[in-house]
Amino acid sequence: MATANYKTIELSSKYKPKLSEPYMCAEQLAYFYNILNNQREELLSERDEVLNAVRMADKTEAAGAGDESDNASYNQDITMDLRMSERSNKLLQKVNAALARIENGTYGFSVVSGDEIGLKRMMARPLATMTVEEQEEYEARKK
Repeated sequence: MATANYKTIELSSKYKPKLSEPYMCAEQLAYFYNILNNQREELLSERDEVLNAVRMADKTEAAGAGDESDNASYNQDITMDLRMSERSNKLLQKVNAALARIENGTYGFSVVSGDEIGLKRMMARPLATMTVEEQEEYEARKK
């Protein structure tokens, strides 16, 4: 399963996981680790930007700058920013969970059955936690 050196492997920028490689070998894990870690950093940066925007809007409103229309616009912007932040936080939790699965050697394997999710699916959806069949069954039960 997981190989501890995935964090130290330097991959070529042209590297793409191949079906001919052993499933979730160190190179593949490094590839997904880099993708997920970059996504995590982007989400954290966006979260900081949203928090700063909310703080700035609060300060502006508290200072009494602007009229009712400006304040309504600020409040609408804050509400929209907070909704986006909530979505980003949910995605950040999924990214952190995927990184934890890489760390513990279960990344790329179904949380339901333990079966391989498959390289093609992981390439398309690096946050996948179930095989296509399991996901379809889960979606059908949710309806």
